[in-house]
Amino acid sequence: MVGDGVEAGYLDTYMLHHGHTQGDVNLMFTTYGLTVMISAWLAGPLSDLYGPRRTMWVGLVMWAVLEVCFLTFGLGPDSFPMTLLFYTLRGFAYPLFAYGFLVWIAAATPARALGSAAGWFWFSFSAGLPTLGSQFARYTIPQIGELATFWSSLGLVIAGGLIALLLNREPTGSRRLAPKGVSKTSAFFGSISITWREPKTLAAGIIRTINTSSEYAFLAIMPAFFVDHLHFSQGQWLDLLSIIFLGNILFNLAAGFLADRLGHRFVVAIGGCMGCCVTIPLFYYTPIWYPGNFGLAALVGFIYGGTVSAFVPMSGLMPLICPKEKAAALSILGLGAGASTWVGPAVAGLCESWMGMSLEGVIWTFCGLYAAAGVLTLCLQISPEARRHTEMQEKQAAPQKARGFTQQSA
Repeated sequence: MVGDGVEAGYLDTYMLHHGHTQGDVNLMFTTYGLTVMISAWLAGPLSDLYGPRRTMWVGLVMWAVLEVCFLTFGLGPDSFPMTLLFYTLRGFAYPLFAYGFLVWIAAATPARALGSAAGWFWFSFSAGLPTLGSQFARYTIPQIGELATFWSSLGLVIAGGLIALLLNREPTGSRRLAPKGVSKTSAFFGSISITWREPKTLAAGIIRTINTSSEYAFLAIMPAFFVDHLHFSQGQWLDLLSIIFLGNILFNLAAGFLADRLGHRFVVAIGGCMGCCVTIPLFYYTPIWYPGNFGLAALVGFIYGGTVSAFVPMSGLMPLICPKEKAAALSILGLGAGASTWVGPAVAGLCESWMGMSLEGVIWTFCGLYAAAGVLTLCLQISPEARRHTEMQEKQAAPQKARGFTQQSA
């Protein structure tokens, strides 16, 4: 995810400084988000049918091939149609790897530790995209230039992918997760039909869409606001972005551990929904009220990143709500996560272009969305039947997992 996050902090300004409009950038981020959304959903049924490890291999290879095309035919010759095409197609790649891994974690982790496990996953995810990725770009751009920095991300992605796939020997991810009698059609249809068979998954998908929508919107609209309007340097903006996600990764762990103790839904509703309603406007107004004060902007950004991470327990909650169909439930959560990558920029574009709102109006629109998400958390209750099924599954799985590790060691 470090490699995938290298571009996050400056692709927007790179495009703008090479003659493209903010509308072009919003379109590119939106179409990319659409393919991310589709792929994030596909990660669930593909992991069910072929196993998480194979799904992750497909994502890694796709990312590498499409990144070469993106840079060779798109950004390199500065062709917007090719940039749009290959950046959009590349959106299919990383979710297969990342969310395939999340399905693997959910399938292999005991219920009592799902919140903590999800926290570690999102800690690593956010540490790379864009925290360390932005810092990597921060120091390589002055040395080798912007385009060469894009190329360097290719090596990082391949290295990280090979570490995950070649060194991880946990046996669950190497096998098909769905029962033998489940057909391909049933697996894919089940990952959609679960939204009306278990409406809580639909509510969770909407909440997850809202969760990181502001982050992806800010990646599209905030670089220009901080660099061109508030006159922060590009380096300061990249540092600020890293600080935001530093708060995100630290609170990812805290949110996971707190969820295992205080309850998943409580942490999401109070820390996530209510927290974002407060920190989003502060992130916008603080640098206006105190111009040039990087320290205050960084402090507010750090807290904002923390409130966004309070949604992490959703990844541990969904397998508990739907213990019989963990991959299908997580595929809806992945669908929501993927949707946020285009919903965020689309909301910003809709507010600015169609409704004539200023950036301030966009900020308050996102506050309203998080308030709505808070109301939806009332739906996310674990039924007694689901609790009993989870307990029974864990009793049955313990001896099977022990045999799997023994065979693999042998």
